[in-house]
Amino acid sequence: MASFNALSNQMKHRDREMVPKFLVVAMFTLMAASLLLVGAARFTGREVTSVVAHSDIVKEVSVTLKGSRSEGVGVYDTAGSLLAHSTDAKKGFIDVIWVAVTRERLVQDASSDAPVRVVLRENGNVGILDDTTDWKIELIGYGKDNVAAFAKLLD
Repeated sequence: MASFNALSNQMKHRDREMVPKFLVVAMFTLMAASLLLVGAARFTGREVTSVVAHSDIVKEVSVTLKGSRSEGVGVYDTAGSLLAHSTDAKKGFIDVIWVAVTRERLVQDASSDAPVRVVLRENGNVGILDDTTDWKIELIGYGKDNVAAFAKLLD
């Protein structure tokens, strides 16, 4: 019984020192500083700098995404021809976009089989626009293979 009490006391002592007090104080200080900086920027009307600059669409194609998580997702043109499939080499990102589009359509109770537009912008960026839900994504920072999965549809 004595060893149980000793172990119990040891655990109580260890739990108190698992996260040092100065780290907790530093974490909350950092959170407060971040909140103050964002609040000051919003209050003073500072321009948002992390927004992608507007660029006109120079080329676009309407496609339909159909499939499932288990069998993959196909990209079909307006005539119903298969253009690409998420199980093809370096095309797995198609599945990711399909999940995002499907989720947004489910949330907004919109038609799940409506087409999306893959667009090429004047600045060279590729984007995906869903006119059914007003959802859009600019494919910036997703890696060249992921962007290429959709950019090749514009060729």
